[in-house]
Amino acid sequence: MDQVEYIHQCSGEGVDTWNSAMLLYGAALKELETKISILNEEFQNTHQYNPIEYVKSRVKSPESIIKKLKRYGYEDSMENMVTYCNDIAGLRIVCSFTSDIYRMADMIGRQNDITVISIKDYIRSPKDSGYKSYHMLVTVPIFLSDKVVDTKVEIQIRTIAMDFWASLEHKIYYKFEGNAPDYISKDLRECSGIVSMLDAKMLSLNEAIAEAKREDEKKDI
Repeated sequence: MDQVEYIHQCSGEGVDTWNSAMLLYGAALKELETKISILNEEFQNTHQYNPIEYVKSRVKSPESIIKKLKRYGYEDSMENMVTYCNDIAGLRIVCSFTSDIYRMADMIGRQNDITVISIKDYIRSPKDSGYKSYHMLVTVPIFLSDKVVDTKVEIQIRTIAMDFWASLEHKIYYKFEGNAPDYISKDLRECSGIVSMLDAKMLSLNEAIAEAKREDEKKDI
């Protein structure tokens, strides 16, 4: 069962229906956080390496949901919310290196009970603003007492440097209500280029360290 069917079975547009919808989103985040934790522990056990720095999750506020629906020209109904707002439940995975991003995305995509709806790779194709991140829209089955509801979650995977840039961009554009002066937008794009160079340099350094370690191990044999 998808979320729209579930909403239709609930009673109207009242508080109970809202709480039922939010229960699904919260449960979906818990499910994904558990899966990510297990994948991270398995990777650590197998490769003696931890690809994840930290994980953050959030459920969008009612005000943000209504604002987004109005921005896209939709009425603020429960059905429109679950149909057109794909980022109500959001999970952000912050990795050490760019290579970890694609490794994590592949591991998540291979989970049998996760359905990948769409992928947007803003790392290989950044937004005009300079924003870089890897986005996956997935559904997670939530097992209720009498039904299973496939619930949407947006997963964002990025490096520490990308996350730092994105957080500052959000704060800056929030202050200007989305209309920052051209010189600020230009400087942000330049900083995005610096972030890319930093990520590439740190990945190269990490690979060099790993290679040096392998050479030392050969000498000890």
